[in-house]
Amino acid sequence: MTPDDPLREHLQRLEMMLRQAGLWQETAPDSRALASTQPFCLDTLEPLEWLQWVLLPRMRQLLDSQQPLPQNVAITPYYEMALDSAHPLREPILLALLQLDALLTGDNT
Repeated sequence: MTPDDPLREHLQRLEMMLRQAGLWQETAPDSRALASTQPFCLDTLEPLEWLQWVLLPRMRQLLDSQQPLPQNVAITPYYEMALDSAHPLREPILLALLQLDALLTGDNT
């Protein structure tokens, strides 16, 4: 077991949550949408698209290449605002992102 295993497992669980809910997309957005300079690509992607097409691949790439991980992270606050309160996965996604933030910042309280 490596120190990165909990993070890898958490990323996998987040992906499975999206897949099981039918929110996983088979076709990637246009490359221009992925090249946005806005935080969370908020001008070009929906919040759950950003998770699938930006966050998950980038985090895995950093882990695979043994690059430093971001430590000053706060993903959850954006999703608290961006996800509609009626979204059926809102609470599980927020919990998963809160846990991800904690893993990245080392705040496991």
